Amino acid sequence: MSYVIEMNNIRKEFPGIVANDNITLQLKEGEIHALLGENGAGKSTLMNVLFGLYQPEQGNIKVRGQDVKITDPNIANRLGIGMVHQHFMLVENFTVTENIILGNEPTKAGRLNLKKAAKEVAAISEQYGLRVDPNAKIEDISVGMQQRVEILKTLYRGADILIFDEPTAVLTPQEIQELTGIMKKLVAEGKSIILITHKLKEIMAICDRCTVIRRGKGIGTADVKTSSEAKLAEMMVGREVNFTVEKTPSSPKDTVLKVDNIRMKNSRKVEALKGLSLEIRSGEILGLAGVEGNGQSELIEAITGLRKVDGGHIFLNNQEITNHTPRKVTEAGIGHIPEDRHKHGLILDFNIGENMVLQTYYQKPYSKNGILQFPKIYEKARELIDDFDVRTPSEYTAARALSGGNQQKAIIAREVDRSPDFLIAAQPTRGLDVGAIESIHSRLIKERDKGRAILLMSLELDEILNVSDRIAVIYDGEIVDIVDADKTNEKELGLLMAGGQRQKEGEENREAGK
Repeated sequence: MSYVIEMNNIRKEFPGIVANDNITLQLKEGEIHALLGENGAGKSTLMNVLFGLYQPEQGNIKVRGQDVKITDPNIANRLGIGMVHQHFMLVENFTVTENIILGNEPTKAGRLNLKKAAKEVAAISEQYGLRVDPNAKIEDISVGMQQRVEILKTLYRGADILIFDEPTAVLTPQEIQELTGIMKKLVAEGKSIILITHKLKEIMAICDRCTVIRRGKGIGTADVKTSSEAKLAEMMVGREVNFTVEKTPSSPKDTVLKVDNIRMKNSRKVEALKGLSLEIRSGEILGLAGVEGNGQSELIEAITGLRKVDGGHIFLNNQEITNHTPRKVTEAGIGHIPEDRHKHGLILDFNIGENMVLQTYYQKPYSKNGILQFPKIYEKARELIDDFDVRTPSEYTAARALSGGNQQKAIIAREVDRSPDFLIAAQPTRGLDVGAIESIHSRLIKERDKGRAILLMSLELDEILNVSDRIAVIYDGEIVDIVDADKTNEKELGLLMAGGQRQKEGEENREAGK
């Protein structure tokens, strides 16, 4: 069998950790090959070795049967290897074309020829159905469109072997569907793809084969057609995984959070919340479902004090907290697992221990007479790292050195540990593997059963339906309906999310018209 890529017995070490331990991966021409593993299993490290960002301690790489030494990404590009990174590497105030040609600029008589480059970018975009405007600024386009720019960047450089690192982690369901269509088209055009992921549905839908790694070691390669989600999950985490959330019916009591008729403009000065009202009770999980951009992010910003409201009131345990500062909101009893872990969840250059006390560092026992008590801080950090299975070399490791999933687990550990009266969980399992998702869901149920009130915001309808007790659907800055999770389905929620009415109401109206 001839392969376009062979990575044989790759070993990559970092201080205190073996990230890749004797891993072998072989990519056939014209296939989509999944690289599956838990958060921190070593997937991105292995692909960074292939792309020349890291040098392995042992092992060899062959491209189209030839032994190669890839010492930097330029060599990878010359060999036809391109990588679409999980965190995009784009200059926000540059245009699409300027980003794509950066480092590879075409010139005419010694001058930059942007017009020619823009035409080439438009032609490639059309060829692969990417529909990207070459003259748009990065800051003005959606996250999904930014990812297409990253794909275009690799294609512009002539790549026919593409590495996608967790490409759907920040995309909406519609954008995910569009991306899978693009990947199929790329393969049909003769490209070969390695897809780093831990989303089993995506693997089953578009991949041909799947190589599984666990804690840095190769577990094996499976043919997707003859495998199952359950089998791949077991290979990934080393045990049987429960895909359904086990919970008893909720017993909600008093109202903990009341949002009354709030109005607010977004960063573009457009009205994002239009007289929105909502109540969440102790002992329940209220899911917030909606297509991205309908006001859910602004609602969370309003509750947490990250953005001021223009009208209306917010109450926590009957005490008004409207337009309070984030610290006052936190001290009042609100926990916040933010949608954007890098922007609002962590200080990436602080170590894990320091990040674990970001909400409480000024309180006892972490501070005494204004002086930080580091032994107490690191003692608490070790406790949370063990309790929430945060994969890190130590509590002294910088947050930016952890995988995205382990960064997320650190934030969840910090917020849940404080046992707030009201917990906001915005996209809590974004970027997590199935084993971690199972663990986080059971944590949320456990907090609910302790009498906490929880607002769960997620773009994953499966998650909303499985974990929530009630579901509030938000559309165009308003709550259009609230339904019981056990009395609805994806189809009905999808209808409401598009601004339609509940199916039952539609049926009743038809009956009345007879």
